[in-house]
Amino acid sequence: MNLRRTKSQTGNAAQVPLELLGGISASVFLRDYWQKKPLLIRNAIKAFVGPLSKNEVFTLARRDAAESRLVTSFTDRWQLLHGPFSARDFRFPPGVMWTVLIQDIQHFSYEAHELLAKFNFIPQARIDDLMVSYAVAGAGVGPHFDTYDVFLLQGSGSRRWQISQQRDLRLKPELPLKILSHFKPAQEFVLQTGDMLYLPPGVAHNGIAESECLTWSVGFRAPSKQDLSLAFLDYVRDSTSFTGLYADLGVPPSQYCAEIDVAMHQRFSDLLKGVQAAANDPAIVRKFVGCYLTDPKLHVVFDAPEVALSAKKFERLLQKHGIELDLKTRMLYDDEHVFVNGEATADMRGSRRFLQELANRRMLSAAKCAELKHGAVMEWLYQCYCDGALTIARY
Repeated sequence: MNLRRTKSQTGNAAQVPLELLGGISASVFLRDYWQKKPLLIRNAIKAFVGPLSKNEVFTLARRDAAESRLVTSFTDRWQLLHGPFSARDFRFPPGVMWTVLIQDIQHFSYEAHELLAKFNFIPQARIDDLMVSYAVAGAGVGPHFDTYDVFLLQGSGSRRWQISQQRDLRLKPELPLKILSHFKPAQEFVLQTGDMLYLPPGVAHNGIAESECLTWSVGFRAPSKQDLSLAFLDYVRDSTSFTGLYADLGVPPSQYCAEIDVAMHQRFSDLLKGVQAAANDPAIVRKFVGCYLTDPKLHVVFDAPEVALSAKKFERLLQKHGIELDLKTRMLYDDEHVFVNGEATADMRGSRRFLQELANRRMLSAAKCAELKHGAVMEWLYQCYCDGALTIARY
C-alpha cells in the first residue's frame, strides 16, 4: 500500500462521487456544506445495519466502562440519569418517553470503527466519537444545538428531525438538559434506515422517534479556545522547564510598602515571557497538538494483558498474524513524531511507512510485520502491547 500519494492522486480521490454524501464528492461537500449548512442524504448507506443491536445497546449501558445516559420526559418534565444501569431502569409506565444514549461506541465494537472509516475524507484527528441513541416512539432529548459538526445516521426504525438556523439559542433555565427556550423549526425530515443528516455547529435541531429506533451520531471534536489554552498550559507545565528567579537588584526604597508598582509588574511579566515563547515555538506546539489529539478521555482505561507474551514470542506472533490497535487507542502522526494515547515517540525513520499504515488502517498485516526489522520499532510496539494499546490481530 502506497501511503505517499501524489497531489494529483489525492485530488482525484477527493473528486470521486460518494454514495455516503448523496453522490457528491468529498471536495464539494467540504467546500459547500462543511461547517456551513445542513445536508440531507437519502440512502447514504444502503441496507445499513448498525454496529450494535438494540439488546447489545442495553447490555452495554449496564457496563461500568461505557459512558451512558438515560433521558426521560413526562408532561414536559425532564430527567437525566447517568449509567451504568440495570434492566430495571428501563421499565417505565405508559406515557413516559425515554431515550438511552451511549458515547464512544468505537471503544466496544470493531464494526463501529469500520463505520467511522467511511468518514476518512475528514482527518481522524477531528473525529470525536460514535454515539448511539435508542428511543421509544415519541421520545427525544428536546430541541438543542451542538457546538460541533455531526452526522446523524438512522439505524433501525425512523426518526423525525426538525431543524432551524435560528439565532436565538437561549436555553430553558433549571433543566438537566440544554433545551432551547424558543425553538422554531424551519425544515422537517423523516429519516428511515440508512438516511443521514449532516448538521454544522450551531444548527438547532430536534429529533423525535416516529417508532422505536436507533440513531447513530458521528461527532467531531471542536475544543474551545479556553479548553485548548488550559490544556496547553498543563502540557507546558509538565514538559518544559523554565529557568530564572525573580530578582530586583538595585531597586530604591519603597515609599508605600503595600504598593505593587509598575516596575514589579514588568519584572513578573519578563519572567512569564518563557510561557509566551513556548506558545510561539512550532516544535513545542506541534508536539502538544499530537499529544492533545490522542489523549484518552478521563473515563478510558486500557487493559494490559493478564499474562504478557515475552518480547520474542510477541515478535514471532505479530509476524505470523499481524497486529491491530486496541479499540480505544488513538494513533496519529506528523512529520517528526508518532502519537499514541497522549504520548509522543520520536519518528523511527526506517519504519515510518509501517507506522503510518498502522495509524491509518488501525492494523498491520502479517506480511508487513515480517518486513519490520528487530530494533527500536519492535521494542516500541512491544511496549504498546504491554500497555494495552495494541494486540496481536484477531485473524
